Amino acid sequence: MPVKIPDNLPAIAQLKNENIFVMNDLRANTQDIRPMRVIILNLMPLKISTETDFIRLLSNNPLQVEVEFLRLDTHTPKNTPLEHLELFYKGFREVSENYYDGMIITGAPVEMLEFEEVSYWDEIRMIFDWARKHVTSTLYICWASQAALYHFYGVKKIPLDKKLFGVFKHTAVDKRHPLFRGFDDEFYIPHSRHTTLEDINSEEVAILSESDEAGAAILASRGGREFYLTGHSEYAPRTLHEEYVRDLEKGAPIDVPKHYYAADNPENPPVVRWTSHANLLFNNWLNYFVYQETPFELAEIAHLEEIKHNG
Repeated sequence: MPVKIPDNLPAIAQLKNENIFVMNDLRANTQDIRPMRVIILNLMPLKISTETDFIRLLSNNPLQVEVEFLRLDTHTPKNTPLEHLELFYKGFREVSENYYDGMIITGAPVEMLEFEEVSYWDEIRMIFDWARKHVTSTLYICWASQAALYHFYGVKKIPLDKKLFGVFKHTAVDKRHPLFRGFDDEFYIPHSRHTTLEDINSEEVAILSESDEAGAAILASRGGREFYLTGHSEYAPRTLHEEYVRDLEKGAPIDVPKHYYAADNPENPPVVRWTSHANLLFNNWLNYFVYQETPFELAEIAHLEEIKHNG
């Protein structure tokens, strides 16, 4: 099923090259079906590539998905043209009265700061709280997962001796969990972070997936209303390579990403071993925790909002 995204979004050209069907507003408005409304708070510095990564995953689903992009009102990114943000992103004040079926909050390049030192910490906490009332299910990715677990449950992050960087093997704690439907006994997730989570003592947070090398990777609370992904299942095949080259050029201390290049040699191409499970992960989230779990009143409110939006 196609994914509905804003007209002229730069991701469109790349996705069409990959034979991914995307729809603009005009064509979508002729469809006699209410799409799942998913809003993405994109905190990553390279916003255009992040947009493409998530749209790629959301489009590989039989459900029709309408994607909106959200920016912070209290922070102006340095690496994205202001024109791009004004054209394709909404501020929180513009969406604060809306209701959404799903939400994704990405990682952010502020991992080494204490949470309270992040300039937009007050706004991000407000959005976390807002999502609990306005969104059926939310995916928190990488830094956002650590920030949300800290905000809601007081879980602290712990600095690592060196960057956790590479593609790591994981297993599901409960293979019968709907999020892992269709998964193999072992699956892989890219990670790129300098911190990890302390031991989880809250009975309200369930660890769904673990890795001997990467630790807790997928966690959940509130019966699937919130998922916390410490890795980057959404990464494109060459994202880790681009991060590696960038750090080398900056002179930053960086090891070759583990289990990524053929024979662990950066002269070789990456061995892509995570994308099929990434698609399953997002499909299962949309199907079992967004589409099937959307409360009637939330769906009805969203439908009325869509009618209002379309005039």
